[in-house]
Amino acid sequence: MSERDFAPLNAACVRALNDKLYDKRKVAALEIEKMVKEYVASNNTEQIKKLISVLTNEFAMSHNPNGRKGGLIGLAASAIALGKESCNYLAELIRPVLACFLDPDSRVRYYACEALYNIVKVARGCVLPFFNEVFDGLSKLAADPDLNVKNGSELLDRLMKDIVTESLSFDLVAFIPLLRERIYTTNSFARQFIVSWVTVLDSVPHIDMLVFLPEILDGMFHILGDQSKEIRKMCESALAEFLLEIKKSPNSVDFAAMVNILTTHSQSQDALIQFTAITWLKEFLTIAGRTMLPYSSGLLTAILPCVAYEDDKKNVKEVAKTVNQTLMRLITPDDDKDTEDSTSTSHHQVYVKLELAPMVDVLTRHLLHTSMQTRMAVLKWIYHLHIKTPNKIFNHVEELFPVLLKTLSDTSDEVVLLDIEVLAEIASSTAGAGKDCKDVGGSSVEPVPGMNVYFTKFMVNLMKLFSTDKHLLEDRGSFIIRQLCLLLNSEDIYKALSEILIHEEELKFASSMVQTLNSILLTSTELLDLRLQLKDLKTKESCALFSCLYKSWCHSPVATVSLCFLTQNYKHACDLLHLFGDLEVTVVFLTEIDKLVQLIESPIFTYLRLQLLDVEHNQYLVKSLYGLLMLLPQSSAFTMLRHRLDCVPNYQVLPKDDRPTKSPEDRPYLKTINFNELLEHFIKIQHDHAKAKRPRARNVEEYVRKLDF
Repeated sequence: MSERDFAPLNAACVRALNDKLYDKRKVAALEIEKMVKEYVASNNTEQIKKLISVLTNEFAMSHNPNGRKGGLIGLAASAIALGKESCNYLAELIRPVLACFLDPDSRVRYYACEALYNIVKVARGCVLPFFNEVFDGLSKLAADPDLNVKNGSELLDRLMKDIVTESLSFDLVAFIPLLRERIYTTNSFARQFIVSWVTVLDSVPHIDMLVFLPEILDGMFHILGDQSKEIRKMCESALAEFLLEIKKSPNSVDFAAMVNILTTHSQSQDALIQFTAITWLKEFLTIAGRTMLPYSSGLLTAILPCVAYEDDKKNVKEVAKTVNQTLMRLITPDDDKDTEDSTSTSHHQVYVKLELAPMVDVLTRHLLHTSMQTRMAVLKWIYHLHIKTPNKIFNHVEELFPVLLKTLSDTSDEVVLLDIEVLAEIASSTAGAGKDCKDVGGSSVEPVPGMNVYFTKFMVNLMKLFSTDKHLLEDRGSFIIRQLCLLLNSEDIYKALSEILIHEEELKFASSMVQTLNSILLTSTELLDLRLQLKDLKTKESCALFSCLYKSWCHSPVATVSLCFLTQNYKHACDLLHLFGDLEVTVVFLTEIDKLVQLIESPIFTYLRLQLLDVEHNQYLVKSLYGLLMLLPQSSAFTMLRHRLDCVPNYQVLPKDDRPTKSPEDRPYLKTINFNELLEHFIKIQHDHAKAKRPRARNVEEYVRKLDF
C-alpha cells in the first residue's frame, strides 16, 4: 500500500505500529497521541476520524498479529488524547477493540483488554450506551484460558462496575435480556462473572433488581448447582440477599412470576438447590399468603416427596413440612364458596378462588408414592380438604375413590388407618347428600338414611376388595371393619355389609366374610353398643337388624347359632342345631364350633352362663348347649363344655325363685320376626352351599381317575 493510504500516519509510524516489539509500538502510540491532541486543538475532526479509520481498518483488522496490536495501542492513544472529546468517537473506538476480544492470539486479546480499559477510563459514563457490547465481551473473556487475558479482563470489569455504580443513567431494562441470556452459561468462570455483576447491581441503591428478579431467578438456581464450592457459596449469598430484600419490600415483588421457577427447583436432585428453593417457597407463603393458593398443585408436587427424606436431607424435610403445614392453614371453609369475600383487609390476604382439580390430580398420583410418609401426607391433605371444602372436593370424589380403596391394601397400618378415616369422612359427609352415584356395583343395597350414596358405594367396593384379595381379608379385614365401626355407625355398617352378602354369588367367600364379621361382632370393644342392642331386641329396629344379619349369617351355620345365642333366641338355636346333622361336618366346621365354645366361656357370654341357673325358663339354652356337645368330638372344647354343663343345677331340687322371670312382653317386637321364614332361608342357603361343593368334589374325583393309570 502507498504511504498515502496510511495518511495522516507517516511511514515511520506505520512501521513502528507493525513492529513485533512492544517498545516500538509504544513510541508510535505516543506519536499518535501527540497528533490527535493537535487535531483537537485545531478542531480538525475530519483528520481525527480519518486517523481512527486507518487504525481500525489497516491495523486493528489486519491479518498481521503485530499490526493488530499496533492498531489497539493506537486507538487507546487516540482516546487518551481526545479526553472528554472521546465521547463523540466511542463507537469508532470501542467496536474494533471489542472485535479483538475474540482474536485467536492471546496477546492480541490481552492488548484489547488494555486498550479498552484506557478508552473506558477516559470516557467514563459515556461508555454506558455500549455497556451490553462490553459486557458481552467481558463475559467471554472471563472464561479465557490465558491467565494474563483473564487478569486484564478483570481489571476492565472492575472499572465498568465502578462506572455503573456511580452513574444514574445505567439502562437496566436494556441490560436484563442480555443478562437473562448469559446467565445460563455452564462455564464456572463465566458464572462467577455473572453472579458478581448481579451482586453489584443489587447493591446499587438506585437500581431495583427485585423488579427484574423473575427474569434471572431460574438462571441463578442453575448457577447454584455449580461444581465449584466458591461459586455455589457466592450464588447462595446473592440469593439470600434477594430473599432478605423481598421480606423488606414485598410490595414490589412479583411472587406469581417466581413460584413456578421455585417449584421446579424444589424437585432438584441437588440438596442445596432443593433446600434453597423450598426455603424461598416457605417465605413466599408467609409473606404472600393466600395469593399463593393458585399454585397449590405445584407446591404439593414439590414438597410431598420431600417429607419422606431421611437424615441426609433432614433440613429439606423440615422446611418441606413447614411449607405443607402453612399451605394447609391457608385453606379455610370460605374456600368452599365461589363468591368473593369482601371482608379481606390485608394487602396480601385478598380473595383467591381455590381450584381443586389440579390439586386432586397431584394428590392422586402421590398416593401411589413409594414412601409411607408421603402417602400419609397425601391422605392428611385429602382429609383436610374434605373438612375445609367438603362441597368442592366432592366434585372430585370419583377420581379419588378408586385410589383410596386400593390404598386399603397398603403395607403400612398407619397408612391404612388414615385411609379409613378419609373414606369414612367421604361416606358420612353431608356434602354428598343428593349426589348421584354412577355405579354402586350393581348392588341392591338400599341407601342408608342420614348417609350419602358413597357410603353404600364404599361398602360394596370394600366387599369386592375383600373378595378379590383374600390376603387382605385375612390380614386386615378385622382391623379395617373395626376402625370403620369407630368412625361410622356400626349398625349401618353391619346392615349394609349383610345386605351385600345376601346377594353374594361366591358362597365360599360369603362364608369366610360372615365368620369374620361374626367374630368382630362378638369380641371387639368397638361393637359393644351393637351387641347390647342385639342382646335385648327391645326395639323394632333391633329386630329388623337381627333379621337382616341372620339372612347373611346363614352362610355360616355356626355363626348363625352364635347370633341366636347373642340375641337370646335359644329355641331357634335348638331348631338350627337339629338341622346340623344333615350338614357336611368338616374340620373347618368343627373348628368353628370349637371357637364358639371358647366364646361361651368368655366375658361376652356371662349373661348366658348365668341364665343356666334358671334352667326352668331356659331349657332351650341348655338343650342347644348339649346339641353343641354332641356335635363335638372328644376334644378340649368337648371337655370344657361338658364341665360347664355338669355345673347346671337340677331345677327340680332348686328352691323356688320368687323373682319375676322375663316374659314375651319384655321384648314385644320379637313377634315381628318370622322365625319359620328365617329357618327356611337357612335351609335354602345351606342347600346352595352343598350344591356348590358337589362340582368341586366331582372335579377332584375326575382328577384322581386320570392319575389312576
